[in-house]
Amino acid sequence: MNLAVFASGRGSNFSAIVKAIKQNKIKARLRILVCDQPQALVIKRAQIAGVRVVLVKREDFSSRLDFEAAIIQRLENYKIDLIVLAGFMRLLSPDFVKRYRGRIMNIHPSLLPAFKGAWAIRDAFDSGVDSTGVTVHFIDEEVDHGPIILQRKIKIRSKDTLASLERRIHSLEHKLYPQAIKLFISGKIG
Repeated sequence: MNLAVFASGRGSNFSAIVKAIKQNKIKARLRILVCDQPQALVIKRAQIAGVRVVLVKREDFSSRLDFEAAIIQRLENYKIDLIVLAGFMRLLSPDFVKRYRGRIMNIHPSLLPAFKGAWAIRDAFDSGVDSTGVTVHFIDEEVDHGPIILQRKIKIRSKDTLASLERRIHSLEHKLYPQAIKLFISGKIG
């Protein structure tokens, strides 16, 4: 099973996936990291882990179609079976999603359908709800939507700060994402 991780930022979920593969918790090959931000910390993490980096900057292409065509070419070259979105801050086109339907996972820091969007942790914290969580799901053409693979709840403690809640959610993400990938590889979902 060949994996591609798409990321635009720090790459903590990328590192959790690399660790799970090295510990044989996930029996797969992480073939490439697809990144759209040349200064992203995830690139350095990939280089340290020995994972090939595919840097594809949107501004280098005249259209979204051309940008995605370049990514698709790399996915085909590396015979990618599963795309794992780990903080990739670009929306994929409906055509791209359709092409890889059931083979693109995303992780979101809330109990979807609650708190969609880029600021889910902050939005949950500010809303006064007593719990939030993490969702791993297959993506579809809507934002932060699609069939749910795994969800786990986290209670928001009275002593939590936004920073402490973020740390706890990220810690849960690092456990949950490898579990979801393992379910896909074993044929239990998909």
